[in-house]
Amino acid sequence: MRDRLRFAAFGGGLVVLLGAALGIGALVGDPSERGVEHDGSYRSTGLSDSESGYTLADLSAPASPNRAGPLSFRITGADGAPVTRFAVRHEKPLHLVVARSDGGEFRHTHPAMAADGTWSVEWTWAAPGTYRVFADFAPDTGAGSGGLVLSHTVTVAGDAAARPLPPVGETASVDGGYQVRLQRDSGDLRFSVTRDGRPVTDLEPYLGAYAHLVGLHAPSLAYLHAHPQGEVGRTSPGPGTAFHVEPPVPGPYRLYFEFAHGGSVHTAEFTLEFEPLSTTPSTSGAGHRSGGEHR
Repeated sequence: MRDRLRFAAFGGGLVVLLGAALGIGALVGDPSERGVEHDGSYRSTGLSDSESGYTLADLSAPASPNRAGPLSFRITGADGAPVTRFAVRHEKPLHLVVARSDGGEFRHTHPAMAADGTWSVEWTWAAPGTYRVFADFAPDTGAGSGGLVLSHTVTVAGDAAARPLPPVGETASVDGGYQVRLQRDSGDLRFSVTRDGRPVTDLEPYLGAYAHLVGLHAPSLAYLHAHPQGEVGRTSPGPGTAFHVEPPVPGPYRLYFEFAHGGSVHTAEFTLEFEPLSTTPSTSGAGHRSGGEHR
């Protein structure tokens, strides 16, 4: 079978020019593209603040770097009223993912919701620049509705130096002596974790799985979020974890592999290019694409 995934170097890297902010903590316009069609099916890119009657609204955040304050927002329905019922997926009703436009400053966290439907989390920007805030959730409609990914951009004031996309590599070193190796196997991505040269065979459950994978396309930040094949308690807890991944659009991605061990969550980052998907529908593996279902 012809591989759909290809490692590639990018001439000169990805350079994102971030000038002085147009306004402190200003929200800037979102791309109009909501998704793409492939094989007659719709794939959300996660790059819209409104989809399927739901909107990411009232987003606010600290005005400048190194200044603590709440990052807050609401999810509203077609009638404009805040949504307050969400399905719990992977132990949380909503996953918040934030990254700068160059793929740096990645964070995956879980805000709390107030009775009026306002989600909030204490927040500090580490550096200036343009950031995209993703809300990954599924409204609880009682009819088994699928997941949605809505997002909006925030410009944080200050001079932001251009930062190229890191080079392609099959290994990543992580805090605490961990090393993660990425291998490709047809449509699957396989990650193997070692620590100080020894295989890690006791990965800890994190959000209902032994690992999570978020990918952001460069430079659009089109979003994918995948969960590993197998189940906690039935699948070996390391050193290997496999994901079946079908990105919303082809091209270079920054991948964030999250795993828990030693009582902490660690993130290994990789650069990878996805080739256009074949026209043959895939039937292997379990996973989650942007806007797809958490399993």
